[in-house]
Amino acid sequence: MALALLLALVPCTALAQQKEIHVAAAADLQPVMPALTAAYEHATGVKVIVSFGSSATLTQQLSNGDPQDLFLSADYIHPEQLVVAGLSVDPRPVAYARGVLVLWARKDSPAQPLSLDSMVKPSVQKIAIANDLHAPYGVAAKQALRALRLLDPLTPKLVVAENVLQSAQFAESGNAQAAIISQTIANSPHFRELGTYVPFPTVYAPINQCGIVMKSAKNPGLAHDFLRWLTSKETQENLKKYGLDPVQ
Repeated sequence: MALALLLALVPCTALAQQKEIHVAAAADLQPVMPALTAAYEHATGVKVIVSFGSSATLTQQLSNGDPQDLFLSADYIHPEQLVVAGLSVDPRPVAYARGVLVLWARKDSPAQPLSLDSMVKPSVQKIAIANDLHAPYGVAAKQALRALRLLDPLTPKLVVAENVLQSAQFAESGNAQAAIISQTIANSPHFRELGTYVPFPTVYAPINQCGIVMKSAKNPGLAHDFLRWLTSKETQENLKKYGLDPVQ
């Protein structure tokens, strides 16, 4: 009787194991993905397992065979590199959101009351920024500072982090008095409790966050389903509360 019960459970267990996807996601999505994946799992029963890193680091890992079903980058360039390398099912990256660049500082920071002008205060000695060689938000930050004619005067103050989340952590810990980060992180409950933020004007190139399904995906159909759900009208209409803009 017990053996029969175990055998009866095998197909169900195998099916449950199949109903999951593995996603490599850009660091700016770390505060966002738990809510999104929970909503998706509730609606579909598909479990979404996420690992985070800078878009460049994840691209390198995926190029080296990291077994992920879906790549959600913070830009277009890095997933396009995987498309060109023949590692994607999709012929081109699919835009799922637009990122927003902000300046964040703790409530007890000398940068307060916070404004973009706070960056030039003598009391603000260090400003954290993501590495523009690895992270799309670092690229956008440099573009914004350059457009505002602040890059040269602020360069001695810039502290370079591996990715946008580490940039936020530098300012959170007090190792920097402010950080140029994504609105997804600044708008998360933890960082809203600790500090405040102000958006940059849109003087930087659009942060078109794009995704691709990997050719090596174990569940390409499920990965495409999740990507279609991210770009659906209903999900897009909810992105702003997470600190992202819809793609249209």
